[in-house]
Amino acid sequence: MNRIVGFFGQLVAGMISMILLIGCATIIGKSSPETLSIRSNPEQATVAITDERGTKVYEGKTPTTVTLEKKKGFFSGKKYNVKIYKDGCREQNIQVDTKLTGWYFGNLLFGGLIGILIVDPATGAMWTLDTNELDVSLETDATKTSQSESMKLEIALLQDVPISLRYKMIRIQ
Repeated sequence: MNRIVGFFGQLVAGMISMILLIGCATIIGKSSPETLSIRSNPEQATVAITDERGTKVYEGKTPTTVTLEKKKGFFSGKKYNVKIYKDGCREQNIQVDTKLTGWYFGNLLFGGLIGILIVDPATGAMWTLDTNELDVSLETDATKTSQSESMKLEIALLQDVPISLRYKMIRIQ
């Protein structure tokens, strides 16, 4: 009987030690990386994602799902610039940042100082993306449309061109 009580005592002590040694956000939250879903209207727009250092981490077409790291360093989260563009549309730039996850504060109850100061900062589990979805409507760029219309090639007979505009003509040989 003493052996059984001793075994269960050691098991309970081991479980308590594990709880105190492991960060709450690491146990319950998501460790790095995390996914970001990107959609656009119109579809097949180009997506270019750069991090806070300007390093390109992704380039592709919408719709897409991208896996992004949340941890930049110990106690610092990542930041991303998401550029979405398509010919004839205005470019959109969206900042995606990281924020502390609520599970990180669970360390006050379960993870203790080791969870707060070591485990969750080391694993990146203390961070979460500030959004997991981007749904972007690209607006038509009127300046690009009017430029393409103003650069049309028109062919006319010399006799149909007013004398006042003939100095703008270019001879083609």
